[in-house]
Amino acid sequence: MPVERVWLDVPYAEKDAAKRGGARWDPAAKRWFAPRAGMAELARWAAAAAVPDLLPGEDRALGSGLFVDLVPRTCWFTNVRSCVAQADWERLRRMITGRAGQRCEACGAGEDRAARRWLEAHERWTYDTTARVQTLRRLICLCTDCHTVTHFGLAQVRGIEDQAFAHLMKVTGMSGPQAREHVRAAFDVWQDRSRYDWELDLGILTGAGITLAPPPGAGDRARVADDTLPRQRPLP
Repeated sequence: MPVERVWLDVPYAEKDAAKRGGARWDPAAKRWFAPRAGMAELARWAAAAAVPDLLPGEDRALGSGLFVDLVPRTCWFTNVRSCVAQADWERLRRMITGRAGQRCEACGAGEDRAARRWLEAHERWTYDTTARVQTLRRLICLCTDCHTVTHFGLAQVRGIEDQAFAHLMKVTGMSGPQAREHVRAAFDVWQDRSRYDWELDLGILTGAGITLAPPPGAGDRARVADDTLPRQRPLP
């Protein structure tokens, strides 16, 4: 009878420390485990309960497919990963990729290390323009290429705008003019939303027992964005 794994929740930044403590890596499960129970050196990484496949209040029909989804300037640098404790982020990431069958939910691609294509978590938000509240409503699994398209402004900053544009057309079947109009429309929405400060509602995470670090205030997020990145720009 196979022995049940003693799983661990090891943040990427702590993998070397866990390895020194005796942790081993299961390449099939993509997860660290203790070779035997009761290892004091690994106690701090003891696995917590799994995150439910459907987060409380999550809408998995929201924002399906691939599209440019620019986060307002006042919301930049407050993604979910930055707001979640590292160990909890590992639990959350594992749930997101697992329920997607280890495939991108936009194009169907799997992880390919040789191509430097990873599976990443992306947030789908709704915006209450009256209350100025930005609410997390869904977490979706995207490959690196689709995630780059989604954050088209960051693709511009990183000098990979052409690759992102080509991938957008490939996955969606848009023509060049259609894709350009799509990007322009996304920037129009971004410019409008960036006029306001937004407060965060991460209730679907706290309702699932995820520990949050205090996010910066809305005004602070805007200042960080202004100091760090140039303005996004639409296609010519």
